[in-house]
Amino acid sequence: MPRLGDNTGGYLRIDTAQELSTSMVDSLNGLCDRVEDGSGDSVVVLYLHDATDNLDRAWPGKVGIHTVNRWERALRRVERLDAVTIAVAEGHCGGPALEVLLATDYRIGTPDLRLDPPHASGEFWPGMGMHRLAQQVGIARARRLVHFPTELSGDLAMQFGLVDELAADVVEAVGCAADVAIRASGPERGIRRLLLLETTTTSYEEALGIHLAACDRALRRADAARNHSTPQPEGA
Repeated sequence: MPRLGDNTGGYLRIDTAQELSTSMVDSLNGLCDRVEDGSGDSVVVLYLHDATDNLDRAWPGKVGIHTVNRWERALRRVERLDAVTIAVAEGHCGGPALEVLLATDYRIGTPDLRLDPPHASGEFWPGMGMHRLAQQVGIARARRLVHFPTELSGDLAMQFGLVDELAADVVEAVGCAADVAIRASGPERGIRRLLLLETTTTSYEEALGIHLAACDRALRRADAARNHSTPQPEGA
């Protein structure tokens, strides 16, 4: 029977009940190291779950700003990986869950998902997850979550654009999403992700050259593929 993480370039379980720690950061960096050292099409799966269902914990917990900085840099590495990144959130997920979801390409939740925004002393945690939230779902929806943080059901998380799909069979859902993403994104998926991420901070004029360069590379690859598939005449 296939398991979550089979046939992927990397797999990491994150217990969202845990406070931020050096070991959590090291695990995420280790995953990025393995993917960056690999070759070919790669799929990364980040599995988010809560081993205790502790609703009262605060994020990030009792840590220093140095550890927070390392965590933010690790998430940025995930965001820049030349791989398809898929997050799976099961059951109650708090702490780092929202931050990890926002750093991945595709987000799958289980039907019983309950997503608790990261908070410290009742206030929304002001990390870079807040930046990604506003960038990806818009100021209006981000404002509601930041100023009135509340647990979100799976359906609400989908309405907010925080998860893309609810699936009872997450193994099948991950496989389908990975197949589609690999076919659609091609060898420059990292470039396409960055182009998307920079749309809200880069003017049209500044972005035009970068997009044209990406288009030129895509056209060249298409020409090369057509030439490779064209039968050569005998004796050529």
